[in-house]
Amino acid sequence: MAKKKNTIVYKCSECGYSQPRWLGRCPECGSWNTLEECIADPNANAAVFADGVAEKVKPVPLEKVSAQEGSRLSTGIDEFDRVLGGGAMKRSAILIGGEPGIGKSTLLLQTAAMMRSVNDAKGRILYVSGEESAGQIKGRADRLGLNTAGIEILCTMRLEDIRDALNALNPLFVVVDSIQTVYSVEAGIVPGTVNQLKYCANELIGWVKERDSVLIMTAHVTKEGTIAGPKSLEHMVDTVISFERNDDEVRFLRAQKNRFGSVDELGIFAMSDRGLEGIADPSTMFITKRSGATPAGIANTCVFEGSRSFLVEIQALTVPAKASISRVYSDKIDSARVARVAAVLEKRTGMRFSDQDLYINVAGGVRLTESAIDSALATALYSARTDLAVKENTVIIGELSLAGEVRPVARLKQRVKTAKDLGFSGVFAPEAEGGCARVENVGALIKAVFGK
Repeated sequence: MAKKKNTIVYKCSECGYSQPRWLGRCPECGSWNTLEECIADPNANAAVFADGVAEKVKPVPLEKVSAQEGSRLSTGIDEFDRVLGGGAMKRSAILIGGEPGIGKSTLLLQTAAMMRSVNDAKGRILYVSGEESAGQIKGRADRLGLNTAGIEILCTMRLEDIRDALNALNPLFVVVDSIQTVYSVEAGIVPGTVNQLKYCANELIGWVKERDSVLIMTAHVTKEGTIAGPKSLEHMVDTVISFERNDDEVRFLRAQKNRFGSVDELGIFAMSDRGLEGIADPSTMFITKRSGATPAGIANTCVFEGSRSFLVEIQALTVPAKASISRVYSDKIDSARVARVAAVLEKRTGMRFSDQDLYINVAGGVRLTESAIDSALATALYSARTDLAVKENTVIIGELSLAGEVRPVARLKQRVKTAKDLGFSGVFAPEAEGGCARVENVGALIKAVFGK
């Protein structure tokens, strides 16, 4: 079967009237020189071009394009704005993934209630739910004490219903909870399939790209914590955010992809009876307060997450291997990093770890990825293996090379200042910055921390 060719038509920019040839005056509205060349494309995005007529796109000089500065919308939640890079960019699509019950719907309902008051008071909010009823959402809003004025609730799974509501309301902020529940008759009738996800997401993203609105979609995750469905869904959106939690009531919001900001920022929330509350100063949140002496296997370090520095406590435990091969149990620090640091310790200090099972934890449940934690991790492992406790009020900072060198790290001055401000007098680092003790290699570090 031959493919249907696109047809050139001329569309009035004033009233939308289209016809097959150009005229100087529009027959419908009477405007002069308003007919522009367009393409009658049967595959045109129906959410944007209801009549199937798409404007013919022409290249423009990049130097004449104006940047989208000042086109962000504040979510009304500081920690959420921090992760987004200063707010949600207009005409952008955001995808949030997290395990069931972590608080995705609570966060977005709070955002919907706050966003209208901190931005355009006339803009409307559309909250689309394919998993909960309107009564359930209203009950949650009442429990949290949220102002729901201006929020429109649409409980449906049909894309066509969502598209009609978008065109009728032209909302400022759109929430789709969740994208896996949405289906269209054009792509079948079973929600959650690969074709459904790609088709429905493309239609919604196409709509928001043509308007000064923000689209946020929630997504289901696999048991490994990654977003379920095709990887192309993450490529289609502008921002991908992971919602994580530890064993307590603390939640972490982290960007995995952000076209309009950094992916280094970390948003920290505490779940309470009033919903999710942002924690602006996490400096001492991940340090355990003890009344007695510090046990063996504990070491403190200072890490940076975006623009903020705070102290964390690394905990280590070593026990004889239960099998012929030793294992590393660590979910907050990469297991390969733990094995590498243990190998450097074994080679440079003679302390044997190859016959030990290694257990690593981070107090507070925060996940650490930067290399500045290497020296503190080595100190915690040595302390656990020898059963010698690190002195109180001690912070260890530095990257560890395979040769056993303690290498410099970025923003050391701010890290040392954070430790000093919180009362930690003994700071060991690769450079003598701000009165801290300088250590050049892992052997010198062990001697400085534990004595000869």
